[in-house]
Amino acid sequence: TLNRQIRRSAKVGEWRSTRIDRHEILDRFKIFEGGSGGLDSWLGPKTPDEVFEALGDLENRPLTQARLNQLLTLSHEAPISKPLFTYYWLEAPTHPYDVTKLPGYDERWVGLQQIESIDQLYWGLYRFYVDALLFFGSVRTAFQRLRQLSASELTQFFGESLFDTLGMSGRGDPLTPALIARDNRYLISEMACKSFDAASVPEGELAQVMVRLHREHLDKGGGPITARQLLTGGFERGENQTIQPQLLLSADDFLEEVISDEIGLLEKIERVALEFEKARAVALKNTQRYLSMVGDLDVYVATSMRDRNDFRSMADFCETIFSDSKLEPLKLRYFDPTLSAAANHEDKGLIECLMVKCTKVLILNAGVRDSYGKDAEAAMALSLGKPVIVYADTAERGRFFRDVHPLSRLIDFKTGVAVGAMIATSPSEVVELLWRIFNNDVEYELVQPRSRYLTLKEKTTDSVVRLQTNDELLRETFWNHYHNDIR
Repeated sequence: TLNRQIRRSAKVGEWRSTRIDRHEILDRFKIFEGGSGGLDSWLGPKTPDEVFEALGDLENRPLTQARLNQLLTLSHEAPISKPLFTYYWLEAPTHPYDVTKLPGYDERWVGLQQIESIDQLYWGLYRFYVDALLFFGSVRTAFQRLRQLSASELTQFFGESLFDTLGMSGRGDPLTPALIARDNRYLISEMACKSFDAASVPEGELAQVMVRLHREHLDKGGGPITARQLLTGGFERGENQTIQPQLLLSADDFLEEVISDEIGLLEKIERVALEFEKARAVALKNTQRYLSMVGDLDVYVATSMRDRNDFRSMADFCETIFSDSKLEPLKLRYFDPTLSAAANHEDKGLIECLMVKCTKVLILNAGVRDSYGKDAEAAMALSLGKPVIVYADTAERGRFFRDVHPLSRLIDFKTGVAVGAMIATSPSEVVELLWRIFNNDVEYELVQPRSRYLTLKEKTTDSVVRLQTNDELLRETFWNHYHNDIR
């Protein structure tokens, strides 16, 4: 702590204090140096000596609002309002995160009329910077906006970002989707639909292609052959090579079975087609259930599923996350992509866009490969300013999304605030993040990775979720033009 350093004198019962000097204050408050010309330029090499002299003796001469405004004015900064002074230094209000978990908090500060220690000053500034990056993307912009608000307006502004945890718990259980056997969920995929959705099995794409390949095989003198050999060997060349993954997925249930004749082949396809019809009927009805809760949707799960194992692992993932006892009190409404289907490809796109728009949080299950669809959904959510959790099940994939992937940090299109995804590498971290988000208990840390470059990290996953660049040209150009409506 940089409170007065108290040393006991030779005479029992007497105390004397050592004032904090300029260098100690600059070192302690270096985290707040953003250099944008606003509040984040207040304490620096050019700050007048009078400011450091006053801050170094707070326990003898505390900072009232009026006295703090004198120090700001001497530093060529704008004064702050009484509501702002009270909100950040003299209160610990209900907030979109727990302000008492920020560094240095002391409950004795709540209810004071002034700033009585350097630690209290630090805590209030830390709070302000976290809010500035979270909601404004710029310390200067936040200072200009928040110092104009009344006490009730400050409460209302931040209250609009609070999740109603008690309200969520009080909703009761939703109309849940019907289950589909875990091993049959691959049959609700768009690829399976293209393979089986026909008036009769012989007219389906899977049957047409496999019958043709089998006939070609027999014409070349071939004998019994497995379905996998037929589909992989027959697509080495030819115009239908692009649909090979679709057909391999659709025929997964009998890929290792031997095909002796055309009748036997059609029987195998018929067997799977019947399961497809059952699964698809349930999935279509489930989509109606999901649409019925879209106005209250809490979590949308985005992913890419291209083979049967993808569907199995996603089913396991959703069950692990949403059956966790820690989340049970929240009565979460969530979208499980392994249980839903649409009448056609276009409708599926509309449904997914609606759900991303309406959901409170998006989880991206990164899987082992990237795809346009899931990346687009995560990008939409980030651009709407929503919390996005990326689940990467290996440290290598986690580092890729945390440090490399271009869509891990985007811009909230409405506000211009830079927003970043939270990168989790275990299901338990996903559960923890969901619990913290909906309980307004996400913990943040201010970090300056390089001089005057401000980042805000989510502490559970060490992910950068907000930032303020130190590139002056970029920063000024960005904010001068982002909200410019001139055409």
